[in-house]
Amino acid sequence: MTHRSSRRRAHGLAGGLMLALAVGAAQAQPQTPPTFWNELILEPAASKDAWARLRNDFQWQVDADEPRVQRWLEYYRKSPDNVTAIARQASPWLYWVMEELERRDMPGEIALLPFIESAYDPTAQNPGGATGLWQLMPGTGDALGLRRDWWYDGRFDVISSTRAALDYLQQQADQWYDGDFELALAAYNAGAGTVNRAIRRALAQGKSGSYWDLRLPRQTMSYVPKLLALSQIIARPDEYGISLPAIANKPAFARVQVPGQIDLEQAAKLADVSEAKLEALNPGLLQDVTLPRDASTLLVPIQARETLITALADQPPRAMASWQRYRVKRGDTLSAIANRYAVPVSVLRQENRLNGDIIRIGQTLRVPQGRKTPDSRADTLVVQVKPGDSLSGIAQRHDVTASDIARWNALDSNQYLQPGQRLTLYLAN
Repeated sequence: MTHRSSRRRAHGLAGGLMLALAVGAAQAQPQTPPTFWNELILEPAASKDAWARLRNDFQWQVDADEPRVQRWLEYYRKSPDNVTAIARQASPWLYWVMEELERRDMPGEIALLPFIESAYDPTAQNPGGATGLWQLMPGTGDALGLRRDWWYDGRFDVISSTRAALDYLQQQADQWYDGDFELALAAYNAGAGTVNRAIRRALAQGKSGSYWDLRLPRQTMSYVPKLLALSQIIARPDEYGISLPAIANKPAFARVQVPGQIDLEQAAKLADVSEAKLEALNPGLLQDVTLPRDASTLLVPIQARETLITALADQPPRAMASWQRYRVKRGDTLSAIANRYAVPVSVLRQENRLNGDIIRIGQTLRVPQGRKTPDSRADTLVVQVKPGDSLSGIAQRHDVTASDIARWNALDSNQYLQPGQRLTLYLAN
């Protein structure tokens, strides 16, 4: 099998072709004057359904007969509702992910990787620290240039994280595996060092060194087979008793440039959509507000694009987000003010151009207002950090999110916890 085969570009061939005749007949008889019919060019009709388009982008179906793939096919056959539920969650994102894969000439099967990694949930968080649609670790996201601070985490942002994840896969494939994306996927899961050692062992035993020859960690042994099993189901859903939700072969969202900082509540009113929809499309905005001082892009439902652009044009040129001004009093410290307003000290320093923590009585500080404060009716729980604890681990134990704990305690998302540190949690009654 050739892993670097060209992507099939004939989208929608299964759905029908536009009327055409081959030009070759005219070339065989040059004395025949051109006619309307022999000047027509054969072109595929565009797929109306995203799933049909995705099937045409598949490149690895030859490996579907592998025993490990067949075992996962049987597993998914017994849980058809799970596949359907995840496919439904993919609805806003699948078209855009396919566009990005096609732009890079990468196998269409990779569009199904978030089925395995995050169930196509951009807000998914693993207790080990992996986050977002592509489950990127903090260090990996940092190395790939994703911004990560109190305001924003690029691992949650579907646009940024998808590009970063595909960059990473391409780098792995080109640097180590001569363009073999199956091996690159194994490295994405287990690390290039682990995969490269397994390849050397396989070659020493006289094997080819392909993914299917390798002995890898248990999860990685199932990683590519699960992906290929899912691609078989998407290719022939009726055969496996799977009902796929309809996803149109067109964008579900649009990107709108906003001139200044704006909170999602106000943006939703301007766009005439629900705030929940904007939050779902912009999970990277941790405080439900676009970034300060930066030209920000906001994702909105495609039908709301023009409404928001028109409304933004009518707004006065000012910051459209909530900020407070605080006058420093005797006895105040920067950390005390930060705790009072649930804002990290680093954010106060940055927003007020402070080089350290020294503040003066009478000084006015600009204090950002983040997400809404916890419900006063919620139960408060103070937990003490133990050795080995992480935000995600504590969040999982108490059925809250790591981002909420960070917000409630004015922590930076990349801040390490210290044993003995006390954290306040707000639990629903």
